[in-house]
Amino acid sequence: MSTGTPAVLVMAKEPRPGTVKTRLHPLLGPARCAGLQAELIRHALETVASLGLRTYLAYTTGDGPAAARDPAPPAVRMLTQRGGDLGRRLAAATGEAFADGAGPLLVIGTDAPTLTGDLLAAALTALDGRDVVLGPALDGGYYLIGTHAPHPRLFGLDPAWWSTDKVLAATLALAAGQGLRTELLSPLRDLDTPGDAAALLRDPLLPPRIAALLRPEENT
Repeated sequence: MSTGTPAVLVMAKEPRPGTVKTRLHPLLGPARCAGLQAELIRHALETVASLGLRTYLAYTTGDGPAAARDPAPPAVRMLTQRGGDLGRRLAAATGEAFADGAGPLLVIGTDAPTLTGDLLAAALTALDGRDVVLGPALDGGYYLIGTHAPHPRLFGLDPAWWSTDKVLAATLALAAGQGLRTELLSPLRDLDTPGDAAALLRDPLLPPRIAALLRPEENT
């Protein structure tokens, strides 16, 4: 099993208007979507910090260092996402974190605002007896993947499949093909569309600051 330091890698897009949460533009507009993205990043980092885990924040290639520093506390280790499709960026970023002494490593995004510290802790516990742990998203993807060591082939999906409902099933198939033992966490809803926003606003686990940003009457 792992001999490094338990850690979490947060994969994120810089909160720039017009480039993030584009499917929520009809509800909030580009500027408010950028503000929402900034809050989602901050919430993800706070959730990890509540467990005292080593934290990495990986921004997409080309995002400016000044913007990358803004939402991240000093203790967060900054990485740059490298590669074309999401699979290559995940493989590169996880490899870099493991090379830095991380392990076990949980990888999360910023799209699941009801992800809690308890779920992160449950993922680490699950890795005591499994090679891979996955947090299923209701849209067929996953909000978390955790491993003890680099497994770049887990991210070797057809680039066209990322952000589709095939991601979780394809990843489980890749893990099985490598003889890796897997475990699934409780499913969560990603925040991608106005429908997701409406459903999450009915969820008592949605953080109040994110809920406020999703209510149009509070953004006028």
